[in-house]
Amino acid sequence: MTEELKESLIKKPRLNQQIKAPEVRLIDAEGKQLGVVSSQEALAQAQAAGYDLVEMSPQAKPPVVRMVDWGKYQYEKTKQEQQARRKQKTHDMKQMRFGLKIGQHDLDVKLGQVRKFLERGHKVKLTVRFRGREIIHPELGDELLQTMVESLSDVAVVDQEPSLTGKQLNMVIRKK
Repeated sequence: MTEELKESLIKKPRLNQQIKAPEVRLIDAEGKQLGVVSSQEALAQAQAAGYDLVEMSPQAKPPVVRMVDWGKYQYEKTKQEQQARRKQKTHDMKQMRFGLKIGQHDLDVKLGQVRKFLERGHKVKLTVRFRGREIIHPELGDELLQTMVESLSDVAVVDQEPSLTGKQLNMVIRKK
């Protein structure tokens, strides 16, 4: 199927007897133009060849119609949509939360998990939560995020700079 045919069939096209124009420009199944004929004659030729008549360009003067095996086209279209969905990658946003007083070993474990997320192609939202009076020292949270970015600098880049939202400092990183 040509791209023109696919694009024109995205909208609900008129088929066979639904075509109301008195004269149409007929294109056969191989793409050859057969000229301007009456719509009854075009429909008779399409049915004789075993095809459906599909209005491709209703705005043209005269409208352009094409002989198409409609059932086969619908089947191919569904298969192409399934293939597109199968090949489509979904990148989820993963989140890793940290407290301001996290220990070095806990930080290393969480960074290992973040590294796995990044290798799988996910974006990762790093969140530092402030508890109680820790909120008066947001620079400590910023330092923690910067050390994390430095340790992940071989696989990640900053996608969204740190921003303070309520009692959380958030930053988004993605794979290089």
